[in-house]
Parts: sequence; structure tokens; C-alpha cells
Amino acid sequence: MAYCTLDDIKKVAPETDLIQLTDDDNLGIIKTTITDAAIEDADDFIDTYLRGRYTLPLSETPKIIAKLSVDLALYYIYERRFKTKMPEGIIGSYNNAIKLLGQIQQGRISLGVDSGTSTGSGEFQTNKTSDSRVFNSDVMDQY
Repeated sequence: MAYCTLDDIKKVAPETDLIQLTDDDNLGIIKTTITDAAIEDADDFIDTYLRGRYTLPLSETPKIIAKLSVDLALYYIYERRFKTKMPEGIIGSYNNAIKLLGQIQQGRISLGVDSGTSTGSGEFQTNKTSDSRVFNSDVMDQY
């Protein structure tokens, strides 16, 4: 399940820009194979940060993850044309997305969905008894 759609990206970037960035054949339309690939790359990147902290795939897409997916996908779309001279706003959104994903990964920010981590009491459990100890109190008293 994708975290965002082309329609979500269109809410942030003008359609004319998306046509210019993806229309390699000069047909005057958005080439959806390019936008779909950018969305997939963005979502895979997000999943690398969420893996281990949250059970994937997420049961629902939090709004913040959808926004991060849009920002990252837009960055990948722009990157096709502007490898060396990216617009500052796109770079800023990308850097903010990376920073936010790091905070989510560290647990500083919660997505509000079930996580894959245990929320147990933090007590240790073992299958050993006092009889199965190698260094019981009799052995230790000898020294």
C-alpha cells in the first residue's frame, strides 16, 4: 500500500511542473510510471526508518507519513532533472523529512499506531532456578 498518491503530490506541486519533470516524450501529460516509481522509492525509504519500530505494512497511513511520502517522492521526481541544482524548497523539505524520520525511528515522535516493539514491564524472565546455578552460595563461600 502506497503512503501517498499522485493526487496528493498534485496538491503540493503544480501539474504543469509535474508534466515538465516527467514528460520525456513531449506528450503534454504526466508520465505516471515515473511518479509511481518515485512514490515507491519514497515509501521504501520511509519503511527503512520504520522497520524495527513499527509492524509493516502499517495498518493505516498516518497523515505525517503521507506528507513525508509526498515530500520524498517530489524530491525524487525533481532529482531526475536537477541532479546538481535542486530547488531550495525541495531540498529543505527532503532534509526535514529525513530529520523527522530519524526522530520517529528513535522513538522521540510517535505515529500513534501499533508499534512492533514490546511494551512489557521490562522485567527479566529466565528458565533457570536457584538449583541450576553453577556458582551457588556454597561454591562462592569457599572463596
